[in-house]
Amino acid sequence: MPKSRETAVYTHGHHESVLRSHTWRTAANSAAYLLGSLKPHMKILDIGCGPGTITADLAELVPDGQVTGVDHAPGILAQARETAAGRGLANVDFGVADVHALDYPDDTFCVVHAHQVLQHVGDPVRALREMHRVTKPGGFIAVRDADYAAMTWYPAVPGLDDWLDLYQRVARANGGEPDAGRRLKAWALAAGLTDITATSGTWTFATPEERAWWSALWADRTLASAYADRATQGGHATAEQLRAVSQAWREWGRQEDGWFTVLHGEILCRKQA
Repeated sequence: MPKSRETAVYTHGHHESVLRSHTWRTAANSAAYLLGSLKPHMKILDIGCGPGTITADLAELVPDGQVTGVDHAPGILAQARETAAGRGLANVDFGVADVHALDYPDDTFCVVHAHQVLQHVGDPVRALREMHRVTKPGGFIAVRDADYAAMTWYPAVPGLDDWLDLYQRVARANGGEPDAGRRLKAWALAAGLTDITATSGTWTFATPEERAWWSALWADRTLASAYADRATQGGHATAEQLRAVSQAWREWGRQEDGWFTVLHGEILCRKQA
């Protein structure tokens, strides 16, 4: 099979403000739609594993199986290995991979999982074909992605409208699709997948602690992450505009009645035996 390289640029990068969010993710809050299908013996591929928190959770759920976490960014894998080692897990390993051209034989894994990945890749349909290829007959392809246009919040702090518009422009200029959640089923059908269960899930941030955490990580990300660099270097925003968006996030976080929800699309596809 000819090799392909990703054409999209990962919008967020791995700044501390980004990892603050990624390390919060668990199988329970980010892959609940998959958990009922897991069996103790399963072999799982976790694509876009990042710092490995979901990967480690999956390994704990398949104690007689094996979980392989892969990411396109080699640097983040050291943290993923530390996460697994800190839990004393012996049934997990990590490596570098391109989801468009996975270095695994056909029919290798019982489950191929990707959380918040397809919104960042150059060809999500090809990625799903690859995920399907390396899944065993009877196994599952499990994908979950946020949908930025469907995110909603209260109260209506005007600067957050500017944030959403800016983020969508930057992500698309990088070759991704920020409104991926609504497209997952369509992409799966285009990839030739047939047995598809499409669902949705949310993260909601409403308590004082949740608002403070969510608003601060986005306020910091807007000023200091790779996303901030790409926004300014790509001509999408000035440093002054980024400061205004960051301040809007902090203003929203101070609102006693503040509420923010992130909608995710989910697909669980069973490969025909």
